[in-house]
Amino acid sequence: MTESQHTLLTAALNDGIEEIVVGAVLADTAGRVLLLHRPNDDPDGFAGLWELPSGTREPGEMVFETLVRGVEEATGLTVTVVGGYLGQFDYRPGSGTATRQFTFAVTTDGDSVQLSEHDDYQWAAHDRWDNVSPEVRRILQDWSAAHLGNRG
Repeated sequence: MTESQHTLLTAALNDGIEEIVVGAVLADTAGRVLLLHRPNDDPDGFAGLWELPSGTREPGEMVFETLVRGVEEATGLTVTVVGGYLGQFDYRPGSGTATRQFTFAVTTDGDSVQLSEHDDYQWAAHDRWDNVSPEVRRILQDWSAAHLGNRG
């Protein structure tokens, strides 16, 4: 599905979404996906959860700007290619803010991860996606079916 950045932001605003997060499915050459681990003292209520690299949209940013900045801040990796739009989901973190995450496939300049706010990372094959949210699992399964030929 191809969605313009403007269309995504407009739809979110019309739906009453207060905060935008943009996530990335980043795979290595073996088809494993980069997952980041939320620390046990996570203030957003997602302690211990594995998640995709992502960033929260700052005022005036377009979706791809948030994506590139968020991946770099979370992982130290530089996005070189923004691939296809993989979907979205809505949630409310501990603050109660209505949040929507848009997710895209990306390619980066390497695989040497340097964490900033997470406490661990893994390059996870489809059989290691148990500790992600159901929403992230759905996106990963759809991505896996399209790119790796399996449903994860």
